[in-house]
Amino acid sequence: MQMLGEHIAEFGVAPDGRLFRAARGGVVLTKETAEVWKAARKLVLPPEQVDSPFADVPYSARHTAVSGWLTAGVDKAEVARRAGHSIAVLLRFYAKVINDREDHSNALIERFLNGDDLAE
Repeated sequence: MQMLGEHIAEFGVAPDGRLFRAARGGVVLTKETAEVWKAARKLVLPPEQVDSPFADVPYSARHTAVSGWLTAGVDKAEVARRAGHSIAVLLRFYAKVINDREDHSNALIERFLNGDDLAE
């Protein structure tokens, strides 16, 4: 959040509240976004990730956010609502990208089978 605040303090926002805008104040075009995204990937990712499909397009950030909400345990119906999807679409496209959650899932199932209160 600090970086976001610093960005807003330095560059402000567009009159309609958009955070990012083109040099002359208009809407940033998809082509421009893709070019900036490619350059940013080279600056922040290690070479093996730059050469991989990891975060290869700006839309990857959406996948990261939605998958993170699911991983955090946010109710699927709420995640779907926030993402503007049905639960079916949510599970079809996003749930499969959650990795390394088997131990957590097994612990939840074990708690349920033991009769433990899952609301704690």
